[in-house]
Amino acid sequence: MAELGRVRLRDPRALLPAGFWAAVAVWLERPHVANKRLCGARLEARGSAVLPRAEPGERGPEAGGPQRGQGPQPEERGSEGRGPQRGQGPQPEERGPEAGGPQRGQGPQPEERGPEVGGPQRGQGPQPEERGAGERGLGSTAGPEGDAPAANLDALWDRLSRLALGRPEVLAFLLGPAAEPQPAAQRELVLVLRTVIPKASPHCRFTAPRREVVVQDVPSGTVTFLPLEEDAEGNVEVKMSNIYQIQLRHSEGEWFMSILIFCPERWHSDGVVYPTPAWLGEELLARLARWAVENRKSEFKSTLSLVSVTRYSRMYQELKEKYRDMVKVWPEVTDPAKFVYEDVAIATYLLILWEEERAQKRISIKQSFVDLGCGNGLLVHILSSEGHPGRGIDVRRRKIWDMYGPHTQLEEGSITPSDKTLFPGVDWLIGNHSDELTPWIPVIAARSSYDCRFFVLPCCFFDFAGRYRRRQSRKTQYREYLDFVLEVGLSCGFHVQEDCLRIPSTKRVCLIGTSRTYPPAAEVWMDQQRMQYLQRRQGGLQSPPGEEHTPPTPQATACDAGHRDSHMALDAGAEYVPEVPAAEHGGGALASGPWLPGFRPREKVECVRNCAALPRDFIDQVVLQVANLLLDGKKLNPGSSLDPSVKAWNGGGSLSLAEVAGELNPETLRRLKRECGGLQTLLRNCHQVFEVLNGRVHIRDWRQELQKEKSEARRSVSAEAFKTRTCWFFIHHPDGCVLPATLCPFAHGPGELRPSQAFKKQRQAP
Repeated sequence: MAELGRVRLRDPRALLPAGFWAAVAVWLERPHVANKRLCGARLEARGSAVLPRAEPGERGPEAGGPQRGQGPQPEERGSEGRGPQRGQGPQPEERGPEAGGPQRGQGPQPEERGPEVGGPQRGQGPQPEERGAGERGLGSTAGPEGDAPAANLDALWDRLSRLALGRPEVLAFLLGPAAEPQPAAQRELVLVLRTVIPKASPHCRFTAPRREVVVQDVPSGTVTFLPLEEDAEGNVEVKMSNIYQIQLRHSEGEWFMSILIFCPERWHSDGVVYPTPAWLGEELLARLARWAVENRKSEFKSTLSLVSVTRYSRMYQELKEKYRDMVKVWPEVTDPAKFVYEDVAIATYLLILWEEERAQKRISIKQSFVDLGCGNGLLVHILSSEGHPGRGIDVRRRKIWDMYGPHTQLEEGSITPSDKTLFPGVDWLIGNHSDELTPWIPVIAARSSYDCRFFVLPCCFFDFAGRYRRRQSRKTQYREYLDFVLEVGLSCGFHVQEDCLRIPSTKRVCLIGTSRTYPPAAEVWMDQQRMQYLQRRQGGLQSPPGEEHTPPTPQATACDAGHRDSHMALDAGAEYVPEVPAAEHGGGALASGPWLPGFRPREKVECVRNCAALPRDFIDQVVLQVANLLLDGKKLNPGSSLDPSVKAWNGGGSLSLAEVAGELNPETLRRLKRECGGLQTLLRNCHQVFEVLNGRVHIRDWRQELQKEKSEARRSVSAEAFKTRTCWFFIHHPDGCVLPATLCPFAHGPGELRPSQAFKKQRQAP
């Protein structure tokens, strides 16, 4: 046995020991947050077991036993103090996936995850009913990927107890020092069977998923990981060389966390599922220690909770290889890597979701779709290329549309929600960053047909008519808007599920409307409720700010039949059959025109609102005024430049954006507010003059800029732009430019100006 590392935990908010179990839950359920070579983990089963205490003196000199000088012995660890008291860790009734998860306590936040990890998470592992097809449990008769019923956990544990845990040294390592004497000489342990899933990569051999039995000993504050392997006859055994343990100890008023391995001289590392001991003792221990004392709550679910993680990993790599050449030929001005791989990830998710839906419904025909607000159309192209019939509609045609070929159907046109924009023969409506159409997609899907479903990935915050206005301060704006779209789906009669995608975006939570909460015979009644809901939203008859939206139960709905004007969104799990005559599917009585006055689709020609289209004299006036404020009122030089070597150069002070705005006249502020980002955008655009950092504005000192390390790409760009613009400081600063003309990238006078490369290319173009 060897201790790989130990850290002292600072716990000013008294989060321990509960924070320790929250950190363990992250590593247990979402190991990919720390180990970027993993795709995730699948929790197969949970249970409990009773194990006898190791007798003193039973530890022999086997290779796995304690080695002198390799870490604290079990007797030594006991002297550090008592572990967490009974009841302070996850109790039997709390052992669900949410026990100690980030949504209730601590855990890594979205900014700590890589692009493929996903964004916001609730801290839950995939539940049995959420894993979808092919996500069965594991047991002692594993298939190629180790799949078998999860109910075999008890039988598996009995076998492991007889084989591996019958060895005294293994039992002593597993139990460690007791937190308190046990009257029956037995220990109750929490068992978790999980499968660790590595990332599929075309550059290296795919490592098969590995199973582990995780043993949580709450009284002693230990979590032991027992990796499993199969022998030549297919029997499951413990991989003795790779057993490791995470410990929490409390000694003399301080908390300590450590990681130990059972057999250091035989540890086998594959660099993926089994990291090196150095990584465990340094990287993993540091992350666990940080998570254990954090008090940040996540408002979102775990990533990929509705689909098979294993299937997702493999299909994503396949599609990434298949469509990676799109990055090389991307004709749009947007970042090709981000948009290509993001749409590949979204397509992967939808393809698996639909694949599992077909398996559940026992159908073979691939689902049809319409992507409303399809943008560059790449998602439509991928889904169509993978065999799903569908089309995309967007108000503005993109250059890349011509590259897809005739099998990708993309249409240019605007969508105004009305009886003319229904899709009765379509299985799924998609809203991928669909902006003003986002809240309308559940409504359009509900009124298109009883069998139409929807998938939305909200980004910008739009209501049914205009921008969405916040009503609560207890939630983030993003969480509040997601709840609003969820409310729309419930009000339209959908069972709505939420999931988190693994895409390189901060807005990665999707909402999926699958089945309905009412039978087909209630379509006319339900459609009336939808239209009343839209009218109430338009009239502002909403819940007071700060009140949560709580859909009524079926009984409450029936009792409140005389008060139809109240909010009547059905619960996602409730069903209600009103006494109305049966009607044809498709939405009952439709409005003859737009469903809601005031809706405005976006313009075909997008207005540039990043301050770039503002008049040049207006921009120059604002720049001079702000620079004068930063230079503490020192009058700016109208034209001539002084030699910077003669006198000290005035770099000015710093002001907050609010302080700068307070010095501008009202008309200037009104004009800037009509632009996206306002004053901050204008100052950031003037990169030569200003530096905006953490909400404060500074005069840019180009001596520091030249000292910064630049990549080769930045150097090539700088070489192309060298001396193509006039130096603002040479003309306007009272001390002139801080750099000599030979070093300044901008022209000191008209004689140094060079034509820009873009202008040369335009002149050479035929």
